[in-house]
Amino acid sequence: MKSWIVTPLVVILIAAGSYFFYISTLPPVLQEGFLYGNGHVEGTEVSISSEVKGRVLVSNLLEGSTVAKDSLLVELDTSEQMAILAVANAQRTAREYEQKHIVEQLQTWQDNLATADRDLVRYTALRKRGIVTVQKLDQITLVRTEALGRVRALKAQLEQAKANTIVAAKNVELRQIEVDKSKIYTPMDATILSKSIELGELATSERLIAVLVDMQDLELKAYLPEAVIGKIKLNAPAKVRVSAFSDRYFDARVKRVDQRAQFTPRDINMPEERVRMVFGVVLALDNKEGFLKPGMPADAWIRWDEDKAWPQTLVVPH
Repeated sequence: MKSWIVTPLVVILIAAGSYFFYISTLPPVLQEGFLYGNGHVEGTEVSISSEVKGRVLVSNLLEGSTVAKDSLLVELDTSEQMAILAVANAQRTAREYEQKHIVEQLQTWQDNLATADRDLVRYTALRKRGIVTVQKLDQITLVRTEALGRVRALKAQLEQAKANTIVAAKNVELRQIEVDKSKIYTPMDATILSKSIELGELATSERLIAVLVDMQDLELKAYLPEAVIGKIKLNAPAKVRVSAFSDRYFDARVKRVDQRAQFTPRDINMPEERVRMVFGVVLALDNKEGFLKPGMPADAWIRWDEDKAWPQTLVVPH
């Protein structure tokens, strides 16, 4: 029967192996100088709808596509609006003609009044000298009175005509705006998150056309325990990782911190289960390459100690 002799070297190797196995089973510890949180990528969504009613004639809506500011999204049929605009233009033309006609009449009667004024002065002097009769002077006076009355009436009519012309012109302007609103443009550089209308369908002010999101203005709202929130400063550097790109980190910075604590949201996993009160910390994400999308779950690390260098691999504590 053979006997085994356990040498000191074997004992050391066994002990070392046991130690490293024990270490490997321990939960990972977050590096000193960093804080961890998790949440979902969010973006400011902009809902697009039409201010006028009409059927879709042109649609450039393609979900997931990137569109530049002022790009045409949808163009609606403007047959109804164009007909109304034509009527408004005709009314404005009529009001302008009416105003022009009154101006011409007013000029004529102002000339008549000026002549009547001169005649009245002359005939009054002649009457004093007994050259003309009282009846002739009265006739000249009546002519002037009529001219003065016409001038006053036409001035009032002209003011009303001017007001009518302004109203008609404003109506044309409003109708033109309605026609212009049949073309719907993007208010910003954005990505089309979803579309809700197809060619030939009727657009109304109550119907959603599309939802846009600015992919260069994405945020991540992470939640951190109340006990560590005092370490976080605005603009502190951060790193973010999403499961779709698990081999890379995206740069971020602290944009704002909630002013009040809240209970841990149900969809947020905290390393310490006993943590109940958390603060929301919003990170502004660097998404120049466009890899990040709204709704993606993400891990986030915030460096609160400026003396610490970023490690090559960041740990998710358990």
